Amino acid sequence: MGTTATGKTDAAAHLSDCFDAEIISVDSSLVYRGMDIGTAKPDQAFLEKYPHHLIDIRDPNDTYSSADFYQDAVALIDDITGRGKVPILAGGTHFYYSALEEGLAQLPPANAQLRSEIDADAKTHGWPVMHERLGALDPLSAARIDAHDAQRIQRALEIVLQSGKTVDAHNDDRKPPIANPLVKIALCFSDRHFLHERIEQRFDIMLEQGLQKEVESLLDGGIDPNTPAMRMIGYRQMLEFLKNDLTYQEMRQKGIVATRQLAKRQLTWLRNSSNITWWVDFGLKNKNFSHLEQFVSQLVKQNSHS
Repeated sequence: MGTTATGKTDAAAHLSDCFDAEIISVDSSLVYRGMDIGTAKPDQAFLEKYPHHLIDIRDPNDTYSSADFYQDAVALIDDITGRGKVPILAGGTHFYYSALEEGLAQLPPANAQLRSEIDADAKTHGWPVMHERLGALDPLSAARIDAHDAQRIQRALEIVLQSGKTVDAHNDDRKPPIANPLVKIALCFSDRHFLHERIEQRFDIMLEQGLQKEVESLLDGGIDPNTPAMRMIGYRQMLEFLKNDLTYQEMRQKGIVATRQLAKRQLTWLRNSSNITWWVDFGLKNKNFSHLEQFVSQLVKQNSHS
């Protein structure tokens, strides 16, 4: 676990070498095929050496919900443990972890027409106004969601408008949490400015690697620019640039700022979560992971005896 750009992929890969393990991606962006640069997806050589479940399993025009992840992840965890191996869950989509730990409410399915109407209103009034509208209909959901988090605002509005019930009102009929508790390790840096520098560097690397061409290729291939996948950080700003709504430098700056805001939300979620062990400055000075191996081994032993 951890904020963006803290080294979760490297840590998971090393741990899969140390234990008889398989990696399950917990990242809502990596599920999409053809969206590689803007999601910082591990390259093919890395994935061949360290296979990840739940990467490249959806077309960008499709949706992948928390319920989809819950169903897929529970089946994978049962299969991996049933073969005597250790499932390593790695990624920064923290509400996926919540679904596994707390169970998952039975929410209404996606409604394409209603989403289009919400998107049209957001285009006219802006997502902060849509967030205020959500606050009037479902105050608890609005309190949990950032005023600029378009995807989550849209989904919460869709649920309440479609069902007439708040998100929390659906909690009475929940899928159960997983049976085995998670051993949770969160990666972070002691210096926030260092994280900000890494975020800026990584966004610049994406631009150098061809994020613009990737987005253009997706559009040429028939991907709807209004699909949730294309509203992800990096893709959303590049679309604005391609529509001449932003200059190149404005696009770059907005992408970096949005990523920093994401990291801040991720860190807040982690700090408010229970039973997390923090691993500070992981891999910062070198790639000697022996301490991490010992650290995780001890945690697994403690968990097995609890």
